[in-house]
Order: sequence, then structure tokens, then C-alpha cells
Amino acid sequence: MTVQRFDVPYSEAAVEDLRQRLVQTRWPDQIQGSHWDYGVSLDYMKEICKYWKNEFDWKRQIEKMSAFHHYRYTSRGVGIHFIHERGKGPAPIPLILTHGWPGSFLEMLKVIPMLADPASYGANSADAFDVIVPSLPGYGFSDRPTESGVNTFRIADIWMELMKELGYERLAAQGGDWGADVTTLLGLRHPERVIGIHLNSIPPYKPYLEAGTVLSEVEQAFLKEASRWYEKSGAYDHIQKTAPQTVAYGLTDSPAGLAAWILEKFRDWGDCDGDIERRFTKDELLSNITLYWMTETIHSSCRLYYEDNRSPLHFQKGDYVTVPCGIARFPKREGPLPPKRWVERGYNIQHWTEMSRGGHFPALEEPELLVEDIRLFFRALRS
Repeated sequence: MTVQRFDVPYSEAAVEDLRQRLVQTRWPDQIQGSHWDYGVSLDYMKEICKYWKNEFDWKRQIEKMSAFHHYRYTSRGVGIHFIHERGKGPAPIPLILTHGWPGSFLEMLKVIPMLADPASYGANSADAFDVIVPSLPGYGFSDRPTESGVNTFRIADIWMELMKELGYERLAAQGGDWGADVTTLLGLRHPERVIGIHLNSIPPYKPYLEAGTVLSEVEQAFLKEASRWYEKSGAYDHIQKTAPQTVAYGLTDSPAGLAAWILEKFRDWGDCDGDIERRFTKDELLSNITLYWMTETIHSSCRLYYEDNRSPLHFQKGDYVTVPCGIARFPKREGPLPPKRWVERGYNIQHWTEMSRGGHFPALEEPELLVEDIRLFFRALRS
């Protein structure tokens, strides 16, 4: 069978090993009073690692995950973990949600029940979805690829195979970060099967531009701002897309190092004004980090950047996402927000929402806002 039930694993020995490694952390020094100026604050790292070692309950987090229905699917030798929750309503639409980096399927746990069973949250049962949340290859409980070439193009094809295996000929799709790339490719390459796509971030794609195309002033300003942002804040991206193996040794061996690498992005990309726990609890942050630690997937997750660099999302002549597309544009994210005109060059935009708050991780930060926008967009596409 290509789809099988999956029990979320727990190992007390692995938890004890993690605690011992945290005890033996060798801390770097820090310029007095520099706080977060040079990177992740030493004081905060010591605080959260102390909580991780003494108070964080991984077994309790496993129990929360296990409240959902977990499965594994194998496609061309790559095992994919996914959650599948049936909708409670007259005609649920199958909806596949795709996460990004440095997140995981855990981002979606707040929104899954809201999408599958809207009536339990005071909404209309007619807006119900069958919700499918896979872990990207090399992330979470999915297999770590053993060969090159597992890029977003291949992942989109795997998603379509999975949905067909589950009995869905037509589907809706939603995503942000890498999930936006994969969701874009679902709409671009499989328009006959995709009802519509909803994105909470815009991929760093390049639309096809005819020779002599003149960009608007807003578009030109966006491209200049994006270049400046990459120069200032793109170190993680550059190393992950050029030498992921090198950074993997430290991140795979040191839980404190892994935590710092991931926490920096949650603080920088979340709508928290520098106060990371204003948006995310310690348990939310550490659940995601511990998932990376226990599955030893930081290297395989970073490697997706390398694969994307070899096969980037550059639209060729004639490429255009013809299926209806909805955009929920949250104000805080990892880079400059592209203007609507830039997005329209590659997407059939039918719905555009400027959110008043929220960042790169809206399913965690603003689940109600995200869910309502998804419901609103796909409501018009139900038949």
C-alpha cells in the first residue's frame, strides 16, 4: 500500500540525549549591551535553552500532534508524511496546505480544525474542507531525500500523485514560503485539476518579460529594495543554497546552534517588533525546533535551497497561472512585499487582501485571519 497509517514516534532516550547536550553547551561570548545587534541574543538563548532542558515536555507535544490523523505516502522512493482530516460539511473541498522553512507541518495545527469543521468555530459548515497537510521532503517525518533533484517542481508532482491516491481528482491549494512555490507550481502545471490557489506570500519568482518591457516605478523600486534586503539579510539564504552541507555539521550536532539558526528567523519574520514571545510561546518555538532535532532534518531542509538554486521558479514564455489566485498579504515577512502589478504578470489574481497584522507564519500568528481569507476566496469557487 502506498498510503499507510503513521504513529508519531517518541523516544525517551532521545529526549535524555537532547537534555545532556544542552547541559554541555559551550556558549560564545557577546559584546556587552549588544543584545540582538550581532545576531541572536546570548541572554535569550540561555533562557530558552534552560526552559528546553528543564521544562519543555516533548511527550506532551507528541500527544497534541497525535490528536490528528497521520499517514505516510511513498512516491518514487520518497516517503511523505501527511495529516488528513475529513471535513464536516455538506460538500468539503479537498485543500492541500504546504508549509515552508524554517517551519513544519506544526504551523498548521491551529488552522486544520477551523478549516475542516467550521461550524465548531461559529462559521458556516458549507465552508468545510478536507484538509491535507504534508511535510515537505526532508522535513519533519517525511524522508530525507537520498538523491539530488528533489526540488519544488518535483514536490508539486508528488503532491498531485498523493491527492490522486487519496481519491481527489480536483483540489484547492494553499501555501506560504516554499509552500507558495509548490502551490504556484500546482496551479501552473496542473490547471485541469486545481480549482484555485491561495498564497500568504509571493514566491521570489521571475515573470516572463518580453524584450523592451518597461517596469513601473513601483516595480523598479521593489526590485531595488529586494536587492538591498538580500545584501543585508540574505546570509542564511546564500549559505543554504550554496553550501548547506557545511553549516549542517554544527546545526546537526548542537541543539543550541540549531535553535539559534531557527529562532532568529521567527523573530525577524514574525510580526513581533523584536519581542519573539509576543507572537510565539516557548512551547510553540521549541516544538518546531525539537521536531527538526529529533528527525535530524535541518540539513535536508536547508538543501531545498540548493535544489531551488539549480532549478529556480523562472517563468518561461507562455507561463501564467491561469487558475484563480487569492493573495493574503501580511505586512511582516522575510523580505520586501512585491507590488500587485508584479504579481499580476504571472498570476490570475481574483482576490487580494491587505492584512493589518501578521507575518511570515500566519497560521501560527493570525490563524483566524488566515482561515477567514481562505474561506472567503474559495467560497466563490465552490460548485
